[in-house]
Amino acid sequence: MSKFITFAKAIAFTTVLGVSGWVAYDLTRPPYDGNAGITYGTAPAPIRSTDIDFNIWYPATPGGKAITVGGNGVFHGTPAGRDAPHQTGRFPMVVISHGAGGNAGQFGWIASELAQAGFVVVLPNHPGTTTGNASAEAAIRVWERPADVSAVLDEITGNAAAYPYIDTDNISILGFSAGGYTAMATAGARVDPDLLQSFCDETDHGMSDCAFLAHFGVNLHDFDLSPASQDLRDPRIKTAVIIDPGIVETLTEQSLEQIDIPMLVINLGDEETIPVGVYARAASDQIPTAHYTVVGDAIHFSFLAQCKPRGAQILINEGELDPLCDDAGGRPRADIHRELSDTIVAYLEARF
Repeated sequence: MSKFITFAKAIAFTTVLGVSGWVAYDLTRPPYDGNAGITYGTAPAPIRSTDIDFNIWYPATPGGKAITVGGNGVFHGTPAGRDAPHQTGRFPMVVISHGAGGNAGQFGWIASELAQAGFVVVLPNHPGTTTGNASAEAAIRVWERPADVSAVLDEITGNAAAYPYIDTDNISILGFSAGGYTAMATAGARVDPDLLQSFCDETDHGMSDCAFLAHFGVNLHDFDLSPASQDLRDPRIKTAVIIDPGIVETLTEQSLEQIDIPMLVINLGDEETIPVGVYARAASDQIPTAHYTVVGDAIHFSFLAQCKPRGAQILINEGELDPLCDDAGGRPRADIHRELSDTIVAYLEARF
């Protein structure tokens, strides 16, 4: 699950778990008594034929309707207060870009942590590479995802009265997998179209993307990928956190050298076990402002929400190719999430 899309995962979510599992209302619960609120918005997107919908997590006070975000038969959801009262003040904003085949609800676990730490978190669902709305052809058009982020920022910065709790002078982005590429692109990274076109020719990247594209008869040489080379930098973004970025091998050295915002680059797993397809040390070394680190005893899928006891078996029954519920084996996913959230929150807090 990195570069283009983890379609097997998307198919499993759609056929068994259902898109309706993103937000669950529990009418038996008392009113929400925590500090992470959630609401929802939409943004016009010139590059799309549809609007982009997004989740907004924010620092809250107790109140609102208690809901569970992102839960389904495989993954645990995250508690939140729907339309809970806002804490007083304006808060830095973090955009989170999900992996291909994923969705905004998957990352409630980190969005909640950031909201409770004093950030507003905006999570767009990328059309064409989102659970229940995914295709191989859409996944190949990688340049559309950074444009989604800019469209959402246009909506929020252009309607300040609707978002008085967001400090739009302090915007960061966090991206995982295909979202990691998305975040790097908004910071100024550019794709070499020739490298992208030959991406699936020979190299074993250690991920399932190219096999899936081949299964559906998608040959990258049949597509015009030249738009991938355009400059998609959004100057409103001041800081980036990159986790296991997709198509990182296709990024040009010149564009990486010109990135000038602080960037934390994280790989999941010990360096000798990280799949080539998302191994980002070399790219990080080319970025003057980047800091590279690894979170050991983890795998690529450790950034997904925690799995329920029967989650792995459900995915096996549905023919899922990737071990979405597995970790490296030395510690539970909850511990990995704690290390990740501590690292990410501390990095962003130091910059705002």
